[in-house]
Amino acid sequence: MKILMVLDHEFPPDVRVENEALALVNAGHEVHLACYTRKDRPQRDNFRGIIIQRIPLSTLLYKASVAALTFPFYFSFWERFLDKIISDNGIEALHIHDLPLAKVGKILKYRYGLKLVVDLHENWPALLKVSAHTRTVAGRLLSPVFLWERYERSILRHADAIIVVVEEARDRLAAEGQDREGIAVVSNTLNRDSFQLPDKGPDPDHYTLYYAGGITYHRGLHTVIEALSLVGDRIPGIRLRIAGSGKYLEPLKDLAGKKNLGTRVEFTGQLTLEEVAGYLAEADAALIPHLKTGHTDSTIPHKLFQYMYANKPVIASDCLPLERIITETQSGIIFRSGSATDLADKLVALYEKRVTVLPARKWVEQKYNWEADAGVLVSLYEK
Repeated sequence: MKILMVLDHEFPPDVRVENEALALVNAGHEVHLACYTRKDRPQRDNFRGIIIQRIPLSTLLYKASVAALTFPFYFSFWERFLDKIISDNGIEALHIHDLPLAKVGKILKYRYGLKLVVDLHENWPALLKVSAHTRTVAGRLLSPVFLWERYERSILRHADAIIVVVEEARDRLAAEGQDREGIAVVSNTLNRDSFQLPDKGPDPDHYTLYYAGGITYHRGLHTVIEALSLVGDRIPGIRLRIAGSGKYLEPLKDLAGKKNLGTRVEFTGQLTLEEVAGYLAEADAALIPHLKTGHTDSTIPHKLFQYMYANKPVIASDCLPLERIITETQSGIIFRSGSATDLADKLVALYEKRVTVLPARKWVEQKYNWEADAGVLVSLYEK
């Protein structure tokens, strides 16, 4: 089958999109991927057998994407771009990554008689509720959440298949009237072929907590810094390493300074996958401190399975999917989202070995791995 994936950002990198596209290529499908570029990258490219077609995106159009439901010329831009790819390449199925461009997929589905798959990486309306740009007056006017909620309910009815990343997301959509049988769970599990851990362990002079990922307010890293100040000397040599980048980086640095934690908090910046594995190997425990919201209660971060594969105790907030998997696997401890006091107490309990945490690599090898999820994706297309 000739499949056109549609991605509303640069590619590469995107671990989930790469894993899905390669799974379909390896199953014998011809996979095209349409995305934009703001970095003057080649308009036609080939990445590991994925045929990439890029379109340059101006700053004006990039900013207009926020208001796509209010001013739909952003959709028109994508419709013209995708129409040509479909007609030139005999595309048979559209695979839209995330909610925003699903409307364009719907239009082209009926124009060309295509199959339409909508792949929801996130609970998009819930994400907008906690995003900084939609919490401003202008953001609420240009991209009101209620319009996105209505858009999601109406547009998904036209999909031949819906993909979500976790069972809780399927439950949410089914409760809102979507056909449960038409929703497949393809999770953000670990592709072990592309994640190699170095042969080293934690620094004996420190007790290292590690976080890797985006740095925004709703990631909950401010709770970790507050908890670190409450732990004090109860954990000798404790330090926090934060890997990644984002809009909340400077406020976190300021908070660490105000708490006199300058020597205990290290910001590594953006890392390569190899560097992520290296820092993870040096950690004593790994963090997912996300604030509990409708968004984090219906998604699952890729990093969880990296942490589990590395046999690191996972310290996570009580978001529903995190709590379910960590409880099932006994791979870590759960604290109340946003509570620095509860997190500090749980950190000390973990350090003093007053809680039972088991190595979790076997769970990744036997259940939570990309090979299993790739099989779900390939089966969906076979049907």
